[in-house]
Amino acid sequence: MKNTYKIYTAALMVAALASCKDKNGFKIDGEVSNFGKAKKVYLLAADTASVTVVDSTQIAPDGKFEFKRSTPYSNLFKIRANDAIFDLIAQNGDEINFKTNLADSAHAYQVSGSDESAKIQDFNKISNLYGEKNSKLVAEYQSKAAAGGKQDSLLKIYTPIFQNNLSDYSKAVLKFVNDNKKSLAGFYAATSLDGMRYESDLVKYADDIQGEFKDNPGVQKFIKQMMAAKPLSVGHKAPDFTTNDMNGKPVKLSDFKGKYVLVDFWASWCAPCRAENPNVVKLYGQYHDKGLNILGISLDTDKSDWQKAVNADKLTWQHASDLKRFEGPTEVLYHIEAIPSNFFIDPQGVIVAKNVTGLDLEEILKKTFSKP
Repeated sequence: MKNTYKIYTAALMVAALASCKDKNGFKIDGEVSNFGKAKKVYLLAADTASVTVVDSTQIAPDGKFEFKRSTPYSNLFKIRANDAIFDLIAQNGDEINFKTNLADSAHAYQVSGSDESAKIQDFNKISNLYGEKNSKLVAEYQSKAAAGGKQDSLLKIYTPIFQNNLSDYSKAVLKFVNDNKKSLAGFYAATSLDGMRYESDLVKYADDIQGEFKDNPGVQKFIKQMMAAKPLSVGHKAPDFTTNDMNGKPVKLSDFKGKYVLVDFWASWCAPCRAENPNVVKLYGQYHDKGLNILGISLDTDKSDWQKAVNADKLTWQHASDLKRFEGPTEVLYHIEAIPSNFFIDPQGVIVAKNVTGLDLEEILKKTFSKP
């Protein structure tokens, strides 16, 4: 009976403590060591578009500080002390304990009282790991370049390594996102991915979290954007369109029915597009006889500029344009907001790849046209 009484008493105490929490706000009890000349710490609220200072407070002589805030929804916050920034996720009712050593160059920190904050820490570990790898690669490249190494030769060596590192990072992030779909940390991790390269993954993720985080405007905006992109994502039927070639004759996507076609949005004034053109020319030469077709859609407004770029870059495939930059009906239909952008469409009219360039484009064409 005595043990039962103790357990019952302990449960009442826990319930009483919980009831004392401020459900209309959250609290951060912080402590920093080796803070040097720093006198203040700052609290920043973050969303997918901006980071804003919302509060600041003095650091006590013993290194302690406190924030009391309210938030209309669970959100990402950052504590800034000196030049170090630490991520937290807080919601009303949280009582978070934070501790760090500002002399630590790795900016490690301890946090309790918020499971979501612990998860954002896990994501940051992934980000920091691959960030360090990239920094080492850049330093190594710069060292060899300074020692007289030829830039073209060095780029051939280091570009694939960097791309593999980026691919490994993205795979690790996708795993984290899929393991944490019910967590806001998963959402912030998802927004770190290349939206063009990983659009189909992000569309699937948005599908999975519909109904979650209803009070968070950043999440809801993301879901809305992904649902708008969904009809034009991989696996969906490419919408037909009609535009004009250089002679003013109509060109339709449906003209390529039963064929593989790469619809390539570009412009004479787009430096990245022009830089990618030699790669597309090479691949067209390799795979045109095996069934590859290309329809270039220019976002130029001046026909002569368009023609000069086609001739200069030796683009021997079919071309068309609305001559209205991003406001052309074809560009609006395909939600083109940046170029280069492309859609690789199979003989059934289904989008099988999107926004693939460089080695990625080479790989998908190799796989497609090496099939028996």
